[in-house]
Amino acid sequence: MFEQQRPNMNDDKQVAQISDTISSINWSPRDNHIIATSWDKQIYCWEIAADGSSQAKVNKEFPAPLLTASWHSDGSKVYVAGCDNKAYIWDLASNQTQQIAEHAAPIKYCKWIADRNLLLTTGWDNSIKYWDGNSPNPVLNVQLAAPVSCADVNGNLCVVAMTNRNVNIYNLSSNPQKPYRVAEQPLKFNFPIQSIACFPDKKGFAVGSIEGRVGIQHVDSDKSKDFAFKCHRMKSNIYAVNSISFHPRYGSFATCGGDGIFHFWDKQNRQRLQAFKQCNMPITCGSFNTDGSIFAYALGYDWSRGAPGYNQNNMRASLYVHGVADKEVKPRPRR
Repeated sequence: MFEQQRPNMNDDKQVAQISDTISSINWSPRDNHIIATSWDKQIYCWEIAADGSSQAKVNKEFPAPLLTASWHSDGSKVYVAGCDNKAYIWDLASNQTQQIAEHAAPIKYCKWIADRNLLLTTGWDNSIKYWDGNSPNPVLNVQLAAPVSCADVNGNLCVVAMTNRNVNIYNLSSNPQKPYRVAEQPLKFNFPIQSIACFPDKKGFAVGSIEGRVGIQHVDSDKSKDFAFKCHRMKSNIYAVNSISFHPRYGSFATCGGDGIFHFWDKQNRQRLQAFKQCNMPITCGSFNTDGSIFAYALGYDWSRGAPGYNQNNMRASLYVHGVADKEVKPRPRR
């Protein structure tokens, strides 16, 4: 699948190389600090300069592989969760942790909701839970029809994709317990949803499937604005869309694929803005920083080819940063 080549053909700067796959990356809301969770049970934090150079700040090991993290709005703490079914708050200055949540199965996604001073957690036990950090019990527990494959929150918009291929859409300001709408099987051919991300304007979301397809969905019921397109395909090979991230200023978005390529897309004009060169491993996740000037992405094995496709000797995970030019992400009229 991947040619023998240097790890990154885009000449982007490597932040670090670690022993196992990076499951999530998140930028601080305050500055250019970035955190990465990994299957090696650790969470890492680096400071990224404008020129792409980096400095390791702190890391912490947990009891089990980590799947998700979310910054506190003040930028001094991080919420982190994963395969031990628990969520923790991690204080970066002291490097100390405290458990604040627990599920009956691994936690796939967590998000600090600053407007409500609550932590949202959801995962493979068919539930969404909200925590205030003061009680060992959730302040709200929402039961779902199936385990969660991915989720995202932006303001009052919460979208939760489940293994039954449906997406629950919640308005957190009016009713966090009952979906505002259920998008039933939003992708053609009913393939599992691998990734999801809310629009910056909170009017909709994008979903990516294991079958190399992205769907654009709007919260209102006007289906004429929704569309889907194929991507991350090479001849007869089809790869998962592992990650979707929206640019905070322009509303364009990035997809990262199991083919080792990331693309920038213009949903407004339904076109690709920029395609990048193939890396030597799948890209497991990607994220724009708060002003959209840097795009970070992780290379590592995504287990799409199972255990036979894994080679421990040449599959160490890496984190890279790409300096984003306006011409790469700014929407433009179709030619």
